Amino acid sequence: MNINKFIIIFLCIGCSLFSCQKKHQAKQQPKPNVVFIAVDDLNNWVGKMKRHPQVKTPNLDRLIDQGILFNNAHTASPVCQASRIALLSGLKPTTTGWYCNVWDKDLKEVTYDSIHQMNQFLPEYFKANGYATYGAGKLFHSGVMEFEKDADQLWTDHTPAYKITDQEMLKSGNHYGGDMFYPFPKDGGQLYQKFGKVKGLSLCGGPVERKDMKDGVMHDEWVADWAIEKLHKNHDEPFFLGVGFARPHVPYTAPQEYFDLYAEDDFYIPSVAEGEMKDIPLYGKAVSMGLTPGGDHAKVMGVGEDFPKELVRSYLACISFVDAQIGKVLEALEKSPYADNTIVVVWSDHGQHLGEKHSWRKMTLWEPSTNVPLIFKLPNSSAKGKVTNDAVSLLDVYPTLLDLCQLPQNERLEGESLMPILNHPEQSQNRNVLTTWMYNNHSVRSKDWRYIKYRDGGEELYYIQVDPLEKKNLIADEKYSSIKETLKKDLPQKMANPFLMEDIYEDELDNYVAEWEKEGIPEWLN
Repeated sequence: MNINKFIIIFLCIGCSLFSCQKKHQAKQQPKPNVVFIAVDDLNNWVGKMKRHPQVKTPNLDRLIDQGILFNNAHTASPVCQASRIALLSGLKPTTTGWYCNVWDKDLKEVTYDSIHQMNQFLPEYFKANGYATYGAGKLFHSGVMEFEKDADQLWTDHTPAYKITDQEMLKSGNHYGGDMFYPFPKDGGQLYQKFGKVKGLSLCGGPVERKDMKDGVMHDEWVADWAIEKLHKNHDEPFFLGVGFARPHVPYTAPQEYFDLYAEDDFYIPSVAEGEMKDIPLYGKAVSMGLTPGGDHAKVMGVGEDFPKELVRSYLACISFVDAQIGKVLEALEKSPYADNTIVVVWSDHGQHLGEKHSWRKMTLWEPSTNVPLIFKLPNSSAKGKVTNDAVSLLDVYPTLLDLCQLPQNERLEGESLMPILNHPEQSQNRNVLTTWMYNNHSVRSKDWRYIKYRDGGEELYYIQVDPLEKKNLIADEKYSSIKETLKKDLPQKMANPFLMEDIYEDELDNYVAEWEKEGIPEWLN
């Protein structure tokens, strides 16, 4: 054979083998792990978000320094179950009809099947694509065991259902639903002491002792320990570790040391300007009523003038408590073999009012209720400590994680991948996002504006850049009509009926309005 031909053939074979080897190596590159941390009822009172001047969240702040903060992230629905169903299914409430919490056990049992006909839940999608999926604590509304009969499709392993059997402990909360939220204050809480067993009595707070906790620890400490144990194990396949914390959900109880962080007497308390509720439409006023008979604000002020300060201090203590639990999980990850190949995402299902707009719950379409922390930390990313003020939705988390983990695209998802922002956080994407509360009440949030429309046609408009606390409703000002019309384009054109109901039903908002037509609006809402 001609020596030149021999050399050419040899080189071709060598290049082919090298190419095959490179392809083989590429296939062997490990997919990133995911630590997926959900926090219940955490509003934008995180240090780096600069919404409360004295809040202490060193672990979340450190994570933000290592990653990217979405400072203008918003829930799809401002209540636990509807928000989590939306994020974990990747579908809007207007698609699923899941607009609020559903307490009926029979309805909850068919949730999985009904949503599954539309799309796979996020952990199930990861499991179907080669990931081991681990779940701890409150990820779905009732925890990882919300869909017990289908748990094997969602999880490789998970925490057991969290149950309290101590009847004295349960008695302190008058058998409030949701064992993970205990302990209550030993005396049942401030509302219970003043008004007895009323609906909404969980709006209370104070330090609790270890002896009054299940096994001497709170639910979130138990969840953190389980997650840490998983991070200490050897994993032969990529993993998705979901970690769900219940605080700072009511009751606002935590160990004494977290209350000691807020011992000073002059910490910031949200204020309501005189006459602030006058320009709020009728259904907006109904939203402010909350859960307690007669209205949350009336009951809070009925306890005494110091009670708002007690609630704010207790909420801050719970924030610092859950921040400490997040810190323990993140520290375990940093010390594990998986530190350099793990995506961390931290999110809250919705916010929480502490008196703004005379509101003391979530379940509104205003900033304290819709705006949530959303933090991504990516392995080997050069974009550290970046903050973006583009409006984004929690619906965007699902498609973003698929992109980051290079998993097959799920065409049914209704959110948008955040990869353009993660890659270029300094470049504005000019996005608008939708939040829906109950049937046919919506908020559209842009980078600078919020537009609200209620089911009866009532409207609100706020220029967040100059009015971040949404004190002045600009809807009647003609010079902003073009902005309103632009934002209105993002209202949904179609809406599913409320889940498992063939017809639209009356809810408490309609009931309040009907009552006021006969008896007048409560003075504190005027």
